[in-house]
Amino acid sequence: MTARSPLRKASMATTDIEVTRMKNHSLMPRTPVFVAISAALLGGCASFSQDGGFDAIQSVTQMQIQKDVIWSRDEATRVQIQARVDALLAQPLSADAAVQIALLNNPGLQAAFNILGIAEADLVSARRLPNPRFAIGRLTRGSEVEWERSLHLNLARLLTMPMRIGIEQRLFEQTRRELVLNVLRLAADTRKAWVIAVTASQSAQYQQQAMDAAEAGADLARRMVQAGNWSKLRQAREHAFYADAALAAARAEGVKLQARERLVRLMGLPDADMLALPDRLPELPESLPVLSNVEQQAMASRLDLQMMKLQTEALAKNLGLTRSTRLVNVLELGVMNNSSNEAPVQRGYEISFELPLFDWGQSRVAAAESRYRQALERARETAVNARSEVREAYAMQQSRYAIARHLRDEVVPLKKRISDENLLRYNGMLIGVFELLADARSQISAVNAAIEAQRDYWLAEADLQMALVGTPGKMATPSASSAPAGAAGGH
Repeated sequence: MTARSPLRKASMATTDIEVTRMKNHSLMPRTPVFVAISAALLGGCASFSQDGGFDAIQSVTQMQIQKDVIWSRDEATRVQIQARVDALLAQPLSADAAVQIALLNNPGLQAAFNILGIAEADLVSARRLPNPRFAIGRLTRGSEVEWERSLHLNLARLLTMPMRIGIEQRLFEQTRRELVLNVLRLAADTRKAWVIAVTASQSAQYQQQAMDAAEAGADLARRMVQAGNWSKLRQAREHAFYADAALAAARAEGVKLQARERLVRLMGLPDADMLALPDRLPELPESLPVLSNVEQQAMASRLDLQMMKLQTEALAKNLGLTRSTRLVNVLELGVMNNSSNEAPVQRGYEISFELPLFDWGQSRVAAAESRYRQALERARETAVNARSEVREAYAMQQSRYAIARHLRDEVVPLKKRISDENLLRYNGMLIGVFELLADARSQISAVNAAIEAQRDYWLAEADLQMALVGTPGKMATPSASSAPAGAAGGH
């Protein structure tokens, strides 16, 4: 009796060898020995690696951003990670420290690392033969008793093993590159979140100063009206400035809270009170390096392009396998041996295959071709987007840097000079206190604009570094700039 194994994959032919043994008749001596040795050699050479393929992720991360990444798979590793996180949190949090904590402690990233274990399990499975199947049966006809024993080994896995190993190897490499890309994206998002959080804290501080100045003006206006030296209209204008400044300060506090909480989530921390952010952003660099051939650099180093290449190659291999097995989808080879207590031993063999009368395999080939063409077009789309994204990121970095330098070197010093001159005029009783307060609000507004420009540059810098290795993430920049212009302006 020959057992036929079900078709495991539409694109894979199934070939079985069946060896049957009856009572009082032993199996052929050479076949089981050959099967056992082959299975032991082929199956035994496929095993799991010590690192699970994670060393490559660590190496690329260290090379790209000079940061450590650890896969937390046991309690000892988790204790080690927690100790390092506590040490980094014990001092004012820099951008590099925030990125390092996120790479060590982000739960979503740790969960994603287990995808690598799944991919390696599929690769090891592709390198191993399936377990042999054993069946036993008993038939009776009157006094005749017949025993049937069979041992089945699927040869399809052996015949297509090189191609399947190649496909799974490419999928494993694709998974590893995707995880590296996830690590780099988390690092970029955390750096940007840190920049936004520090900027929000600075902006909230300056908005509070603007509100204090507006409150002093409103209080002085109230006293002037009580003394009969001011009109109700001028008092209302000063009070409106104070109301707008209070609204802007409240919004700035909300943005500050939102930015801190986002940073906390990316770092995997339980409480925002654990953060000790610095008072200000890092200073702008003296100059920016000129990146020549930035598009070519991106095309050579972008991980998403490498992932699309591996996926396309795997689909091309699948297409070739599907075309090869289009007509012969099921092929079985069996060796038969039948004996009973009343009949002589019967020996023979059987070959069976599927007749392509109704299904010639066109549907499977057409589907494989469509998936392959789809992958080609997506690869072309990824390449076009990569060139555009890196050009955009480079242009934005240059533009944001120029704006931040202009505000820092031209606008803010000019506002300070005006403020100093007005202070001299106030001391000489040439202008009044309200003009001095209005000038203070204007100076605070200029400083706040310079801080936001500095923030925009550091965000653009993070986007450019990410665009060179993969698609940069789009993070919304919270801002309290929706407050009325009078909140920080003058008369």
